[in-house]
Amino acid sequence: MTRMMITGASGFTGLHACRHFSEKGYLVSAVCRKRNPALSFSGTSSEIADLTNQQEVEALISRVQPDYLLHLAGQNHVGISWEDPVGALEANLMSTVYLLEALRKKQQHCKVIIAGSALQYDPANLSSLSHPYSFSKTLQSIAAQSWHKLYHLPVIIAKPSNLIGPGKSSGVCAVFSRYIAEMECGGRDKQLELSSRSVYRDFVDVRDAVHAYEILLTSGTSGETYDIASGIMRSLGEAADALRKHSKADFHVLEKNSNYVEKPEAITSERLRDLGWEPTYSFETSLYDTLQFWREEGCAQ
Repeated sequence: MTRMMITGASGFTGLHACRHFSEKGYLVSAVCRKRNPALSFSGTSSEIADLTNQQEVEALISRVQPDYLLHLAGQNHVGISWEDPVGALEANLMSTVYLLEALRKKQQHCKVIIAGSALQYDPANLSSLSHPYSFSKTLQSIAAQSWHKLYHLPVIIAKPSNLIGPGKSSGVCAVFSRYIAEMECGGRDKQLELSSRSVYRDFVDVRDAVHAYEILLTSGTSGETYDIASGIMRSLGEAADALRKHSKADFHVLEKNSNYVEKPEAITSERLRDLGWEPTYSFETSLYDTLQFWREEGCAQ
């Protein structure tokens, strides 16, 4: 049976990944800092480790001896990276280096997916650097590419866009959905505040992203970088309007700055699509499932 190690297993994407790969018949080792009752999928075992501790990481690799590693763990909040840039580097860069170095010493055949970020900057253009999170994720990718180049480790970098879908996430669609669920329960004023309706993002369902990770593990080319995106730029206003159609609460959308427009270039994911990947969850379905998740969370509390 193929041994799959997933770091950040307690996180938004990690829980979906553990469920997906356990259902596909992999022997999943779910790595997290503390035990999580949600990680109770058949064929999944929990491994407790601090990935910023090199000795713990080496012991972890020795115990698990993975055939595949999906590295999702890290610090993914831009705001927190401003407050603690060293912590962001430890969580995103050094944890990755410790994992790769442990694999180099003990499990060189293990194929690795490093979850990068669409917020990485171009190292050749320092003016494009906007925050410490971007800095830490860019260095993470450079380290992964370097261990592939220098030590021939089978490493792939995957750069997902903004992940949406059911589960606890700090993403904007999850925040909108949580607020609307609270409105429906009478726990919040019926007003949704946007910085601007004309801020555009690429959104892709987390379940489609996990499927992409599997395709990359089985068919991706080591040393390469693959974008994971829908290819469609959608505005925050469009997201708010779509959620309002599903809402049981009649709420008002307040736009703080109607003159501000932010529309990055679309991300195509052409190389990933060449491997046979296509998104299967529509934007509307992803939003509905996200809202439904937060409704159930609110009812359970």
